[in-house]
Amino acid sequence: MESTKRIALVAHDNEKRELAEWVEYNWETLIQHELISTGTTGRLVEETIIAKAGGVKPEGLNLKRLKSGPLGGDQQVGALIADGKIDIMIFFWDPMSPQPHDVDVKALLRIAVLYNIPMACNRATADFLISSPIFNAAYEPAVRDYSDYLARSIPKVLP
Repeated sequence: MESTKRIALVAHDNEKRELAEWVEYNWETLIQHELISTGTTGRLVEETIIAKAGGVKPEGLNLKRLKSGPLGGDQQVGALIADGKIDIMIFFWDPMSPQPHDVDVKALLRIAVLYNIPMACNRATADFLISSPIFNAAYEPAVRDYSDYLARSIPKVLP
């Protein structure tokens, strides 16, 4: 993991305001990194950063917007994690509201844990993560060896 991180920003509808406030507070740090976000959240993140930068897109803002979460954006983020293209995930998810794409959310959280991606699911954890001395430094995360799983014996399918 390089010193410039690839950061996924995701928030459920009831958590978008909380994420926007967090981005507003941390925008100067965030624009030093590559940001990847699901649809509506990405628009909100971009608008928040531009507003804090005096109404103009700041030099260096690198934000890629994916599809909205329920329309496949959560799965796109998961695929990027599996491909080694996400270093950190900030995902403010709503624990109090049922989500129409709950299985996608669970799969995204699972894949982030599987690939040992630092992840914040609330503001306090995001604050700790972004204020860590490791946040702006190169870091080599431990990688689990799944070779035994991949080499396991699979029963043959009958004709």
